[in-house]
Amino acid sequence: MVCLKVSVHIDQKRQEDLRRLKDFRLLDDDFFTKCFEGDTACIQFILQIILGRSDLEIVEVHTQVFVENLLDRSVRLDILAEDSTGRRINIEIQRSDKGAGKKRSRYNSSMMDVGLLRKGEYFDALPETYVIFIAEHDVMAKGLPVYSIERCVLETGEKFGDGSHILYVNGSYRDETPIGKLMHDFSCTDPAEMFYPILADRVRFFKESKEGVAIMCKAMEEMRDQTLREGMTEVARKLLLDGTLTLEKIAECVGLSLDDIKRLKGEQGI
Repeated sequence: MVCLKVSVHIDQKRQEDLRRLKDFRLLDDDFFTKCFEGDTACIQFILQIILGRSDLEIVEVHTQVFVENLLDRSVRLDILAEDSTGRRINIEIQRSDKGAGKKRSRYNSSMMDVGLLRKGEYFDALPETYVIFIAEHDVMAKGLPVYSIERCVLETGEKFGDGSHILYVNGSYRDETPIGKLMHDFSCTDPAEMFYPILADRVRFFKESKEGVAIMCKAMEEMRDQTLREGMTEVARKLLLDGTLTLEKIAECVGLSLDDIKRLKGEQGI
């Protein structure tokens, strides 16, 4: 009977995952990053349209890149790509306007520079960097498809030219231009309705093929486990601050190891 209940529960979870998968769009960051994990061709295609550079050649793509700051806040980048000239390009998918805040783009830009220079290298060796937010809504509210932000000399209006670039892409923009069609495709749940075959084929693989669906279902299961672990970690932090339970009891209550609890205690300076 217990085995039957477990089997039913697992089957229900899978059916829920399949329903969620059907509704996923490229504007959903977890789906976007899984779709284009290591896929230089699709990322190159997307960036050629956004940046208006048909000569752009992407040579490397990484997803969910953790950039650690040992003293302060670290960041996790949805997509980090490198082109043939050494440019580093971060793509962030944001459905919430709040998540695409101006100071977040500034922080992402600064964190991308960390580790790009070896000891003794001149600052001029820093590569160009791009932070691109693809937001579901028109964050800047001016009706444009793309907003390009550059540092400039206020007195002359000339570009400062430090090699850092920030772009906001309006995910609600629609027309017959390449960017308008691209944003249409990002909002589609059905690959049959997409304009660009290169994107439709990739989405179709993860939504309709046996192999792709299995990959996505596993990814969703891992995300659930990660979310649960993060929730239990937050509970553990609160219990440590409260100070009424032993470390062993906290570990037992939240389902984390004793070493994890000791590490959290050290991080909080308790």
